[in-house]
Amino acid sequence: MPESNFSLFESIKHRDGNGIEYWDSRELAQALDYKYQNFENVLEKSKEACRNSHQNIDYHFIDSSKMIATGKGAHREVKSTLLSRYACYLIVQNADPSKEVVALGQTYFAVQTRIQEIENERRLLLREDMRRHNKDLAAAARDAGVIQPMDYAIFQNAGYKGLYNGETASMIKRRKGLKKSQDILDHMGSEELADNMFRVTQAEARLRREQITDKNQANAVHYDTGRRVRGFIKELGGTMPEDLPTPGKSIKELEAEQKKQLKGSASQSDEQ
Repeated sequence: MPESNFSLFESIKHRDGNGIEYWDSRELAQALDYKYQNFENVLEKSKEACRNSHQNIDYHFIDSSKMIATGKGAHREVKSTLLSRYACYLIVQNADPSKEVVALGQTYFAVQTRIQEIENERRLLLREDMRRHNKDLAAAARDAGVIQPMDYAIFQNAGYKGLYNGETASMIKRRKGLKKSQDILDHMGSEELADNMFRVTQAEARLRREQITDKNQANAVHYDTGRRVRGFIKELGGTMPEDLPTPGKSIKELEAEQKKQLKGSASQSDEQ
C-alpha cells in the first residue's frame, strides 16, 4: 500500500504522555466518511468482536468526551471513545466495505496490527531470555563478592547508571510512571530489552573473564559495561534507552493474554 494512503490514518493518530498511540472515534468516523450516529453501530459491533476475541475491552475502547465547535464561537461537549490500534482494526473490519476509504483502512490497520503483534512476540521472547541471563549475571556477581541483597541492588544500579546516563532503577521507574513493585523489564519495548540484554550478557562475561573477586570492582565493571553499550548505541546513531517509548501493555499483561488465547483455542478444539 503506498505511503500516501497511510497518511490519512497517520494524521489523526495521537500519542499520550507516555508515548502510547490512540485514535479518537469521532475523528476516525469522519475519516471513514460516517455520520457519528451511524458510526456508533459500527463501534458497538467492534466492541462485541473484541469481547469474543478474549481481549480486554477496557484497554482498547476508552470512553471519553471532547469539546466541538457549534458555530459563532460556541462549543459543546460530546461523547467520544479513545481507540487502540486493535480497536481501529476491528472497526474497519465491521465498517461498510463498499467505501474505498474503509478498504484503505483495512489494509492500514491490518499491517499496523501485525507489526504490533510481531513487536509483542519479540518482547515476550526477549523478556524470557532476560530472566535467564539475569540469573547468570547474579551468579557471576555472587562469585565476585556481591552477596547481600543490598549489595546486589547497588550492583544492578551500577549497570543501569552506565546505560541510562546516570539513572538508577528507581529513577527509571519514576520516569516510566511505574510503582515500586513493578519490574522495569516488564515495561520495555523490544529495542530497550535488547539494549539491556547486551549490558547483562557482556557484564557477566567480563566478571568471569576478568576473574573479579571484589564487589566494588564488580560494580565498576557493570557500570563501565553499561556505559560502553550506551556509547555503542550512540555510535550507531540509535535512540538512547531513556528516550524509547514505554509500551502500553506490560509483559505480564501480554503473558496473561497469551494464556487466555491458548485456553480459548484449547476449548474450541475440545468442542470440535
